Amino acid sequence: MPRLRGHRAGVENLRRVLRAAVELGVPVITLYAFSTENWNRPREEVRGLMRLLAESLDREVDELHKNGVQLRHVGDLAPLSGILKSRIQAAIELTKNNDRLVANIAFNYGGRQEITAAIRKIVREGIPPEDITEDVVSAHLYTAGQPDVDLVIRTSGEFRVSNFLLWQGAYAEYYISPLYWPDFDKDEFYKALQTYAQRDRRFGGLSR
Repeated sequence: MPRLRGHRAGVENLRRVLRAAVELGVPVITLYAFSTENWNRPREEVRGLMRLLAESLDREVDELHKNGVQLRHVGDLAPLSGILKSRIQAAIELTKNNDRLVANIAFNYGGRQEITAAIRKIVREGIPPEDITEDVVSAHLYTAGQPDVDLVIRTSGEFRVSNFLLWQGAYAEYYISPLYWPDFDKDEFYKALQTYAQRDRRFGGLSR
C-alpha cells in the first residue's frame, strides 16, 4: 500500500489514544507527529502529511474540545504554510482553557532543535552564564511550565530515542511496544501504564 495510507491510519489512531488518555486519567501526553528530520522524506509524502494534519484538525478539534482536551503545539511553526499555522493556532486558542488533558502535538519538532532554540532565547535575553540553571533552561523550552516526562512509549519494537524530548525525558521510564502505531490501542496503553507503575524510579539515587 502507499506510505500515505499508513500515515492516515496513524492519524486516525490519534483520536483513540487521546480518548484513552482521558479515560485512564493521564494529565499530560505528547504525541510525536512530525520531526524536523521528516522534511527529508519524499516531497509528495511530506505534502500528504501536511494535508492529513489539516484534515485531522478540522475533523477532530470540536470533539476534543468537548472532552476537555487542551491542545498545545511543541516545535517550530515557521516553515509551515500560513493556512496550516492558522488552523493550529485556532485549535490552540479554542481549547486553551480545558484542563482534563493537556495534549502536546510535536509537529516539526526535534529535541536538539528545541535545546538550540532555548539557548538562543537565553542569549538574546542577556542572562549571565552564572545565572543559567536547569530551571532557566526548562523555562525556555517549548514545554515550559509542564512537568518532566515520566514515561516514553516507543511503538513498533524500536529501541531509538529519535530526537524526542531529550531534555524532558532525561529520567523517563521507557516502554517498548511491539505494536505498530496504528494498532496501539487502549489495552496496550493500559499495559504500558501498569508496567510503569511497577518501576523503581531512583533518579540516580538509591531506592527508598
